Amino acid sequence: MNISVVIPLLNEQDSLKELHDWIAGVMQSNHFSYEIIFIDDGSTDDSWHVITDLSAKNDHVKGIRFLKNFGKSQALHAGFEKTSGDVVITMDADLQDSPEEIPALYDMIVNDGFDLVSGWKKKRYDSVISKNLPSKLFNWAARRTSGVKLHDFNCGLKAYKSEVVKNIDVNGEMHRYIPVLSKNAGFAKIGEKVVQHQARKYGVTKFGMNRFLHGFLDLITIWFISRFGKRPMHLFGALGVIMFIIGFGFSLYLGIDKLYLNPGGRLITQRPQFYIALTTMIIGTQFFVAGFLGEIVLRTKQGKKRYTIKDNLNL
Repeated sequence: MNISVVIPLLNEQDSLKELHDWIAGVMQSNHFSYEIIFIDDGSTDDSWHVITDLSAKNDHVKGIRFLKNFGKSQALHAGFEKTSGDVVITMDADLQDSPEEIPALYDMIVNDGFDLVSGWKKKRYDSVISKNLPSKLFNWAARRTSGVKLHDFNCGLKAYKSEVVKNIDVNGEMHRYIPVLSKNAGFAKIGEKVVQHQARKYGVTKFGMNRFLHGFLDLITIWFISRFGKRPMHLFGALGVIMFIIGFGFSLYLGIDKLYLNPGGRLITQRPQFYIALTTMIIGTQFFVAGFLGEIVLRTKQGKKRYTIKDNLNL
Protein backbone atom coordinates (compact mmCIF):
# COMPACT_ATOMS: atom_id res chain seq x y z
CA MET A 1 0.00 0.00 0.00
CA ASN A 2 1.31 3.44 -0.92
CA ILE A 3 -0.37 5.75 1.58
CA SER A 4 -2.15 5.58 4.91
CA VAL A 5 -4.05 8.76 5.80
CA VAL A 6 -4.59 9.13 9.56
CA ILE A 7 -7.25 11.64 10.61
CA PRO A 8 -8.00 12.29 14.31
CA LEU A 9 -11.30 14.07 14.88
CA LEU A 10 -13.70 15.37 17.49
CA ASN A 11 -17.24 16.43 16.53
CA GLU A 12 -16.61 16.99 12.83
CA GLN A 13 -19.72 15.34 11.35
CA ASP A 14 -20.31 18.10 8.80
CA SER A 15 -16.87 17.96 7.20
CA LEU A 16 -16.16 14.22 7.07
CA LYS A 17 -17.95 13.27 3.84
CA GLU A 18 -16.51 16.24 1.95
CA LEU A 19 -13.04 15.47 3.27
CA HIS A 20 -13.38 11.79 2.33
CA ASP A 21 -14.50 12.60 -1.20
CA TRP A 22 -11.65 15.06 -1.61
CA ILE A 23 -9.02 12.57 -0.42
CA ALA A 24 -10.46 9.73 -2.51
CA GLY A 25 -10.42 11.93 -5.60
CA VAL A 26 -6.78 12.83 -5.08
CA MET A 27 -5.81 9.19 -4.51
CA GLN A 28 -7.64 7.95 -7.60
CA SER A 29 -6.31 10.66 -9.89
CA ASN A 30 -2.74 9.83 -8.81
CA HIS A 31 -3.30 6.03 -8.87
CA PHE A 32 -2.27 5.57 -5.24
CA SER A 33 -3.23 2.49 -3.26
CA TYR A 34 -4.44 3.88 0.04
CA GLU A 35 -6.41 3.63 3.25
CA ILE A 36 -8.12 6.35 5.28
CA ILE A 37 -8.14 5.77 9.05
CA PHE A 38 -10.52 8.02 10.98
CA ILE A 39 -9.99 8.12 14.75
CA ASP A 40 -13.10 9.36 16.54
CA ASP A 41 -11.78 10.83 19.77
CA GLY A 42 -15.00 10.58 21.78
CA SER A 43 -17.28 12.67 19.55
CA THR A 44 -20.72 13.48 20.90
CA ASP A 45 -22.27 14.23 17.51
CA ASP A 46 -22.92 11.87 14.58
CA SER A 47 -19.29 11.67 13.43
CA TRP A 48 -19.08 7.91 14.02
CA HIS A 49 -22.26 7.25 12.03
CA VAL A 50 -20.81 9.24 9.13
CA ILE A 51 -17.58 7.20 9.31
CA THR A 52 -19.61 3.98 9.37
CA ASP A 53 -21.55 5.03 6.27
CA LEU A 54 -18.36 6.01 4.44
CA SER A 55 -16.76 2.67 5.29
CA ALA A 56 -19.79 0.81 3.94
CA LYS A 57 -19.42 2.61 0.61
CA ASN A 58 -15.60 2.60 0.39
CA ASP A 59 -13.48 -0.37 1.48
CA HIS A 60 -10.50 1.96 1.88
CA VAL A 61 -12.12 3.68 4.86
CA LYS A 62 -11.36 2.35 8.35
CA GLY A 63 -12.26 3.73 11.75
CA ILE A 64 -11.35 3.67 15.42
CA ARG A 65 -13.73 4.97 18.05
CA PHE A 66 -12.62 5.92 21.57
CA LEU A 67 -14.91 5.47 24.56
CA LYS A 68 -14.24 9.08 25.55
CA ASN A 69 -12.08 12.02 24.58
CA PHE A 70 -8.46 10.98 25.22
CA GLY A 71 -6.73 13.67 23.17
CA LYS A 72 -5.09 14.09 19.80
CA SER A 73 -1.83 12.40 20.78
CA GLN A 74 -3.57 9.20 21.81
CA ALA A 75 -5.70 9.30 18.65
CA LEU A 76 -2.61 9.60 16.46
CA HIS A 77 -0.85 6.82 18.34
CA ALA A 78 -3.82 4.49 17.85
CA GLY A 79 -3.92 5.34 14.16
CA PHE A 80 -0.18 4.84 13.71
CA GLU A 81 -0.42 1.33 15.15
CA LYS A 82 -2.95 0.34 12.48
CA THR A 83 -1.29 1.85 9.39
CA SER A 84 -0.18 -0.36 6.51
CA GLY A 85 1.07 2.18 3.98
CA ASP A 86 4.68 2.88 3.06
CA VAL A 87 3.99 6.58 3.69
CA VAL A 88 1.73 7.86 6.46
CA ILE A 89 -0.05 11.19 6.05
CA THR A 90 -1.69 12.93 8.99
CA MET A 91 -4.20 15.72 8.59
CA ASP A 92 -6.97 17.42 10.53
CA ALA A 93 -10.64 16.72 9.82
CA ASP A 94 -11.82 20.33 9.67
CA LEU A 95 -11.00 20.86 5.95
CA GLN A 96 -8.32 23.40 6.80
CA ASP A 97 -5.67 20.97 5.46
CA SER A 98 -5.80 20.40 1.71
CA PRO A 99 -5.53 16.80 0.42
CA GLU A 100 -4.12 18.29 -2.79
CA GLU A 101 -0.80 18.51 -0.91
CA ILE A 102 -0.59 14.71 -0.48
CA PRO A 103 1.16 13.83 -3.81
CA ALA A 104 3.96 16.35 -3.21
CA LEU A 105 4.43 15.19 0.39
CA TYR A 106 4.51 11.56 -0.78
CA ASP A 107 7.12 12.43 -3.39
CA MET A 108 9.35 14.12 -0.79
CA ILE A 109 9.30 10.97 1.35
CA VAL A 110 9.72 8.40 -1.44
CA ASN A 111 11.96 10.21 -3.93
CA ASP A 112 13.76 12.84 -1.85
CA GLY A 113 14.48 10.47 1.02
CA PHE A 114 13.01 12.47 3.91
CA ASP A 115 11.99 10.60 7.05
CA LEU A 116 9.40 13.22 7.91
CA VAL A 117 7.99 16.23 6.09
CA SER A 118 6.02 18.82 8.06
CA GLY A 119 3.60 21.27 6.53
CA TRP A 120 4.12 25.00 7.00
CA LYS A 121 0.99 27.11 6.94
CA LYS A 122 2.82 30.24 5.89
CA LYS A 123 -0.40 32.13 5.22
CA ARG A 124 -3.02 31.45 7.86
CA TYR A 125 -6.71 32.28 8.14
CA ASP A 126 -6.76 32.34 11.94
CA SER A 127 -7.09 35.18 14.41
CA VAL A 128 -3.85 37.16 14.62
CA ILE A 129 -4.08 37.76 18.37
CA SER A 130 -5.47 34.46 19.62
CA LYS A 131 -3.57 32.07 17.33
CA ASN A 132 -1.02 33.59 14.95
CA LEU A 133 1.15 35.56 17.38
CA PRO A 134 1.17 32.90 20.14
CA SER A 135 1.91 30.28 17.47
CA LYS A 136 4.92 32.21 16.19
CA LEU A 137 6.26 32.59 19.73
CA PHE A 138 5.68 28.91 20.45
CA ASN A 139 7.41 27.79 17.23
CA TRP A 140 10.39 30.07 17.89
CA ALA A 141 10.83 28.58 21.37
CA ALA A 142 10.47 25.05 19.99
CA ARG A 143 13.13 25.66 17.34
CA ARG A 144 15.60 27.10 19.84
CA THR A 145 15.01 24.35 22.40
CA SER A 146 14.84 21.28 20.17
CA GLY A 147 17.26 22.17 17.37
CA VAL A 148 14.66 21.10 14.77
CA LYS A 149 14.37 23.92 12.25
CA LEU A 150 10.66 23.97 11.45
CA HIS A 151 8.42 27.01 11.14
CA ASP A 152 5.18 25.25 12.11
CA PHE A 153 5.53 22.39 14.59
CA ASN A 154 1.80 22.17 15.22
CA CYS A 155 0.68 21.82 11.60
CA GLY A 156 -1.54 18.74 11.39
CA LEU A 157 -0.53 18.01 7.81
CA LYS A 158 2.61 15.85 7.89
CA ALA A 159 4.08 12.92 5.99
CA TYR A 160 6.17 10.12 7.50
CA LYS A 161 8.00 7.02 6.48
CA SER A 162 6.16 4.04 7.93
CA GLU A 163 9.23 3.20 10.05
CA VAL A 164 8.99 6.55 11.81
CA VAL A 165 5.45 6.16 13.13
CA LYS A 166 6.14 2.57 14.19
CA ASN A 167 9.12 3.60 16.33
CA ILE A 168 7.88 6.65 18.22
CA ASP A 169 5.56 6.78 21.22
CA VAL A 170 3.12 9.70 21.05
CA ASN A 171 1.45 10.27 24.42
CA GLY A 172 0.26 13.04 26.69
CA GLU A 173 0.03 16.07 24.41
CA MET A 174 3.27 15.37 22.56
CA HIS A 175 1.69 15.42 19.08
CA ARG A 176 3.08 18.95 18.75
CA TYR A 177 6.59 17.54 19.04
CA ILE A 178 6.45 14.49 16.77
CA PRO A 179 9.36 15.92 14.70
CA VAL A 180 11.43 16.13 17.90
CA LEU A 181 10.42 12.60 18.94
CA SER A 182 11.41 11.40 15.47
CA LYS A 183 14.77 13.11 15.68
CA ASN A 184 15.41 11.56 19.09
CA ALA A 185 14.58 8.13 17.64
CA GLY A 186 17.24 8.59 14.95
CA PHE A 187 15.07 9.81 12.06
CA ALA A 188 16.91 13.07 11.56
CA LYS A 189 16.17 13.89 7.90
CA ILE A 190 13.24 16.21 8.50
CA GLY A 191 11.90 18.49 5.78
CA GLU A 192 9.29 21.18 5.48
CA LYS A 193 6.84 22.18 2.78
CA VAL A 194 4.70 25.29 2.48
CA VAL A 195 1.09 24.11 2.37
CA GLN A 196 -2.21 25.81 1.75
CA HIS A 197 -4.23 26.71 4.81
CA GLN A 198 -7.96 27.10 4.38
CA ALA A 199 -10.51 28.91 6.49
CA ARG A 200 -12.66 26.67 8.68
CA LYS A 201 -15.85 25.80 6.83
CA TYR A 202 -17.84 23.96 9.51
CA GLY A 203 -17.99 23.98 13.29
CA VAL A 204 -15.67 25.77 15.69
CA THR A 205 -12.06 25.32 16.69
CA LYS A 206 -11.34 22.86 19.51
CA PHE A 207 -8.29 24.76 20.74
CA GLY A 208 -8.16 27.71 23.11
CA MET A 209 -5.43 29.88 24.54
CA ASN A 210 -4.69 27.28 27.24
CA ARG A 211 -3.17 24.99 24.59
CA PHE A 212 -0.19 27.36 24.29
CA LEU A 213 0.49 27.18 28.03
CA HIS A 214 0.29 23.39 27.81
CA GLY A 215 2.50 23.52 24.74
CA PHE A 216 5.26 25.39 26.54
CA LEU A 217 5.08 23.01 29.51
CA ASP A 218 5.33 20.07 27.12
CA LEU A 219 8.28 21.81 25.47
CA ILE A 220 10.13 21.77 28.80
CA THR A 221 9.29 18.09 29.15
CA ILE A 222 10.53 17.18 25.68
CA TRP A 223 13.70 19.24 26.23
CA PHE A 224 14.42 17.38 29.44
CA ILE A 225 13.69 13.97 27.90
CA SER A 226 15.83 14.79 24.87
CA ARG A 227 18.80 15.95 26.93
CA PHE A 228 18.63 13.83 30.06
CA GLY A 229 16.01 11.12 29.51
CA LYS A 230 18.68 8.42 29.23
CA ARG A 231 21.02 9.87 31.87
CA PRO A 232 19.04 11.60 34.66
CA MET A 233 22.04 11.49 37.00
CA HIS A 234 23.89 13.89 34.71
CA LEU A 235 21.36 16.60 35.59
CA PHE A 236 20.16 15.77 39.08
CA GLY A 237 23.53 14.48 40.24
CA ALA A 238 25.31 17.62 39.01
CA LEU A 239 22.75 19.90 40.68
CA GLY A 240 22.96 17.86 43.86
CA VAL A 241 26.75 18.05 44.00
CA ILE A 242 26.73 21.81 43.38
CA MET A 243 24.11 22.43 46.08
CA PHE A 244 25.90 20.17 48.55
CA ILE A 245 29.25 21.90 47.92
CA ILE A 246 27.63 25.30 48.53
CA GLY A 247 26.11 24.08 51.80
CA PHE A 248 29.33 22.40 52.88
CA GLY A 249 31.26 25.58 52.10
CA PHE A 250 28.99 27.63 54.35
CA SER A 251 29.26 25.00 57.09
CA LEU A 252 33.05 25.01 56.87
CA TYR A 253 33.12 28.80 57.04
CA LEU A 254 30.85 28.82 60.11
CA GLY A 255 32.97 26.19 61.85
CA ILE A 256 36.27 27.99 61.23
CA ASP A 257 34.77 31.35 62.18
CA LYS A 258 33.35 29.99 65.45
CA LEU A 259 36.45 28.02 66.49
CA TYR A 260 39.24 30.37 65.47
CA LEU A 261 38.12 33.79 64.27
CA ASN A 262 35.25 34.77 66.56
CA PRO A 263 34.85 32.17 69.34
CA GLY A 264 32.89 34.55 71.57
CA GLY A 265 30.38 35.57 68.94
CA ARG A 266 26.82 34.41 68.25
CA LEU A 267 25.87 30.79 68.29
CA ILE A 268 26.06 29.11 64.90
CA THR A 269 22.31 28.42 64.99
CA GLN A 270 21.65 32.14 65.34
CA ARG A 271 23.36 32.97 62.06
CA PRO A 272 21.49 32.95 58.70
CA GLN A 273 24.42 31.17 57.02
CA PHE A 274 23.63 28.09 59.13
CA TYR A 275 20.16 27.76 57.59
CA ILE A 276 21.52 28.39 54.10
CA ALA A 277 24.06 25.62 54.63
CA LEU A 278 21.46 23.24 56.06
CA THR A 279 18.91 23.89 53.31
CA THR A 280 21.35 23.60 50.41
CA MET A 281 22.87 20.37 51.71
CA ILE A 282 19.41 18.81 52.16
CA ILE A 283 18.31 19.93 48.68
CA GLY A 284 21.59 18.74 47.21
CA THR A 285 21.15 15.32 48.78
CA GLN A 286 17.58 15.11 47.45
CA PHE A 287 18.70 16.02 43.93
CA PHE A 288 21.40 13.38 44.05
CA VAL A 289 19.00 10.72 45.32
CA ALA A 290 16.46 11.68 42.61
CA GLY A 291 19.12 11.19 39.94
CA PHE A 292 20.20 7.89 41.46
CA LEU A 293 16.61 6.60 41.59
CA GLY A 294 16.06 7.76 38.02
CA GLU A 295 19.05 5.72 36.88
CA ILE A 296 17.75 2.64 38.73
CA VAL A 297 14.28 2.99 37.18
CA LEU A 298 15.80 3.47 33.73
CA ARG A 299 17.90 0.33 34.00
CA THR A 300 15.21 -1.90 35.49
CA LYS A 301 12.44 -0.81 33.13
CA GLN A 302 11.20 -3.85 31.27
CA GLY A 303 9.56 -4.20 27.88
CA LYS A 304 10.35 -0.68 26.68
CA LYS A 305 12.53 -0.39 23.60
CA ARG A 306 15.01 2.48 23.85
CA TYR A 307 16.64 2.19 20.45
CA THR A 308 15.75 2.19 16.76
CA ILE A 309 16.99 -0.49 14.36
CA LYS A 310 17.91 0.85 10.95
CA ASP A 311 18.43 -2.51 9.26
CA ASN A 312 18.96 -6.19 9.97
CA LEU A 313 20.51 -9.18 8.24
CA ASN A 314 19.05 -12.69 8.14
CA LEU A 315 16.77 -12.06 11.14
